[in-house]
Amino acid sequence: MGAIKDKMIKDMTLRGLCETTQKTYTRCITIFVKYFMKPPDKLTPDDIRTFLLYLKNTKKLMDNTFNMYVCALKFLYKKTLQKDWKLELFPYTKRSRKLPVILSKPEVLKLYNAVNYIKHKAMILTLYSTGIRASELAHLKVTDIDSKRMVIRINQGKGKKDRYGILSPKLLKVLREYWLGTRPKPREWLFPNRKQQPMDRSSIGTVIRKARKKAGIKKPVTTHTLRHTFATHLLEAGENIRKIQVLLGHSCLRTTGIYLHLSSDYLNETKTPLDAFPFDLDL
Repeated sequence: MGAIKDKMIKDMTLRGLCETTQKTYTRCITIFVKYFMKPPDKLTPDDIRTFLLYLKNTKKLMDNTFNMYVCALKFLYKKTLQKDWKLELFPYTKRSRKLPVILSKPEVLKLYNAVNYIKHKAMILTLYSTGIRASELAHLKVTDIDSKRMVIRINQGKGKKDRYGILSPKLLKVLREYWLGTRPKPREWLFPNRKQQPMDRSSIGTVIRKARKKAGIKKPVTTHTLRHTFATHLLEAGENIRKIQVLLGHSCLRTTGIYLHLSSDYLNETKTPLDAFPFDLDL
């Protein structure tokens, strides 16, 4: 497996797959190989089908996680091992569509006030006020904060695309207090770990989970919840959905359109047929 794994990593690098995707694919293939205890080049299409059925029926993986394994297997056999197998061998499962959880503005404030460490306050406020992803937050550099233009540069976000986000004056104030209060040494990253390297997404998620618990918020809250909340609150404030698409870095407007289903204003402004019912209802 060692030589094949090394070749797969090189292939992923040459095709420009990001580090996170490479780690995910490698982990999936490692689990696949351990399941059979055989080198992947010795396995057959029937073995792949057996493994996928195991993931679906025994492990009962979420749709997104299952499809992640399919992507990893497809890359291994089609790109690295160059097997001339039909694509039907790698069936994606149909993903269920669930509306994301949205926080109210008071709940965002409760989450912010639940943490005492200024760094964590700045992280929560940055996630909410810009709508960036956890991985993008982790890789923000000090030089990405442009206070003259009041924008934040997001370098090589999802899909390896650069974009700009809005910089709120309130966020800028908190970031300055955080920067001055921590007395940082000269450093590159805005929110570094103890080794002065970008934080792990899991560490950022831990901050959010602890804040949610301390704030007494019953809803499930993740770093992505703040991204969804950012977009929904913008839409409720009357911002154009096309502008929200650009701020979120979505390639397709249809992806951004989900927030129409989440906006309370959009729902409240729509009258049901019952409202136009011409008769009184007897109880």
